[in-house]
Formats: sequence, structure tokens, C-alpha cells
Amino acid sequence: MSLRIVFMGTPEFSVPTLRSLVDAGHTIAAVYTQPPRPGGRRGLDLQKSPVHQAAELLGIPVFTPVNFKEQAEREHFIALQAHVAVVVAYGLLLPEAILNGTRYGCYNGHASLLPRWRGAAPIQRAIMAGDEKTGMMVMKMDKGLDTGPVALTSEVEIGPNMTGGELHDKLMHAGAKAMAEAMVKLEMGDLPLTPQAAEGVLYAAKLDKGETRIDFSKNATDVHNHIRGLAPFPGAWFEVEIGGKPERVKVLGSELAEGSGPAGELITNDLLVACASGAVRLTKLQKAGGKPLAAADFLRGTPLAAGTRLG
Repeated sequence: MSLRIVFMGTPEFSVPTLRSLVDAGHTIAAVYTQPPRPGGRRGLDLQKSPVHQAAELLGIPVFTPVNFKEQAEREHFIALQAHVAVVVAYGLLLPEAILNGTRYGCYNGHASLLPRWRGAAPIQRAIMAGDEKTGMMVMKMDKGLDTGPVALTSEVEIGPNMTGGELHDKLMHAGAKAMAEAMVKLEMGDLPLTPQAAEGVLYAAKLDKGETRIDFSKNATDVHNHIRGLAPFPGAWFEVEIGGKPERVKVLGSELAEGSGPAGELITNDLLVACASGAVRLTKLQKAGGKPLAAADFLRGTPLAAGTRLG
């Protein structure tokens, strides 16, 4: 047996799950993804999402509704007569007509240990909060925001220097494996659902540009977690005077280190910067318009000596 599945997802994070379902022998009746967006060097070309591109390579029909407000869109979804919808980072809120538009409902792959970090940015928020573990959860969707009962959990440890990008990739593959396993259990009628705990609810708010600037007046652990949680995108940053004018520099890697001094001041010539308590060593940096560089390579082109203030 195999399931007839509608897959709903948009970014690269979703692609391994789509492929795992195809490899498992399920029939993917259709893929739903966000419409093509302006992109390219000048933003003039419409670019299909990673899921859209993957589905076309797999020969699967693709649909890109702006929303499901139109009755015709809802009826088209229901007419696919799918057993189940699998949702991974789709980017649209689903109305009840869609949630109930398949035989078994909609199952979402969510990148946190629910109920902690419901919402838009669970990967970054977990690191920024200093969490030591997170995971992928397969959840049956309801009309709330990531509030449905949990079917399957795959835990992932967060290393002390792990970045948001590194955790993204680990969870991406863990999620694909978990969803494939969940669909086998669903097909066999053996997929138990457990309500989420009422305690420990936290919301992972969408990242705001205003919170990307590094605040060295915080303690070193908080600064380090902030940097690695936002690496590589959108990237935490500071300003420093280079060639007589202020320039923005992204920090894409850091590590905790021993040291003290005025917050925001370089203690040494190798990018050890003091925080309110403790210090962090900056290990990977990127100037505006430049390439990401290891600290030693960055300093060869942009020497920053001890005593320099990072604003």
C-alpha cells in the first residue's frame, strides 16, 4: 500500500521531506508552494521556490495559490482526494476547509520540541535562548498556531558553537526521516496522537531586523548565542570605523573566551572582544558586499587592533 499525499512546502528545508515521501513509494498527487518571487541580481526575474523546482524535476503537478480564500481553490484541493496532506514550512495559514480536506487531515513537520517555540523562527530562537536540545515534531494540525497533538518526535542536540545554519541542516534531514516514519505508521493505522503539554509554551516570533545588531553590553554567553543563532542569515552585526568611515560587519561565527575590559572593546589583536561579563572571540566575519572570511583572513585585509571599539 501507499498513501496519496498532497505536499505543501516552500524553502530548501522542505525538499528532503518531499523526496523521502517519493522514495518511500507514496503517490504525491500535487505539491503546493508559495508563488514565484522576484529574485536574481537585480530582483527582476521571478524565481520558483526550492520545493517548486524539486517537484518539477520529480514530475509532480505544482500549484501556487496566493491563499485559500477563494472557494475554487478549496474545492480544487478537496478534489485531489488525498489520504493526507504533509506540510513543512509552507508559509500560508490553512483554513479549516483545507485542514479537513483529506481523509486523515494535515500533518506538519515543525522544528522544535513543542509546545516550546511555536511559530515562525523556532530554529534561531532555540539557539538564541541557549537551549541545549531541540528537535523535529510531526504534529496533526488544527486551527491553532502549532497547537495540534504530536504524533512523533526526533530530538537533536544543539552543540555549544552550533549555528542556526548548521542546526537547520540537521533538523531538515531529521524531519524528512521522521515524516517518512510517521506516514508508515499512519498507513498501518498505528500513529498515536498525544496532546501537547499546557505548560512550557513559548512563541518563536519572526525575526526582526531591529534585533540583529550585536549588543556587547550583554554577558558573553548571550552575545555568543545571539551571533550563532542568526548565522548565516540574517546575520548579527556591529559597526566599526574602517578607512575613516563607519562600516557594518556581520559576524557569522564566535566562541566563548576568557577576558575582560570595557564592553565592545577589542582586548587583543585577534578579535577577542569584551562583553559586560566575559568575552567572545569572533571567528568568521563578512563586510558588506564581501565574502565570509575566517578571522585571520579578515584581519589581513582589515586590521583591527586591540582598543578598537565595536559599536
